Amino acid sequence: MDFEQADALNQAIRLLSLRHRARAAALLVPLGLHPGQEALLLELARTGPMIQAQLSEALGCEPPSVTLMTRKLEAAGHIRRAPAPTDRRASIVELTDSGKTLVDQIKQLWRALAQETVAGLPAQTVAELPGILKTLAANVDSRGGPVR
Repeated sequence: MDFEQADALNQAIRLLSLRHRARAAALLVPLGLHPGQEALLLELARTGPMIQAQLSEALGCEPPSVTLMTRKLEAAGHIRRAPAPTDRRASIVELTDSGKTLVDQIKQLWRALAQETVAGLPAQTVAELPGILKTLAANVDSRGGPVR
């Protein structure tokens, strides 16, 4: 791949990431959420209660970030934390009724954001995008070391 093509690809990915995150943040403001908190709530809705360390791994976040998010979401009444029965140092995190209601609102916003993002693309391209994007993410993840 020549530099111009590489630059165009890298710039497009960077701009999409920045703009998507900014649009998501704007959509989350009326719900009283910050970026990342919606992912935590959606993960709990998908999996049910889980230990905070597992939640950190599932979200791909550092444990201190998840701790901060869970404290804020707990203070807002959307989740509850309790000591794990097998390890008192670990916390089990679960959605409250308020959190479950909020998840329904997040899902509506996520559908709207996805539709905005892919507007104008053919249905087949839209259907292929999740797989393509997962492959791109896996390619970046697997490379970890310095660029050669």
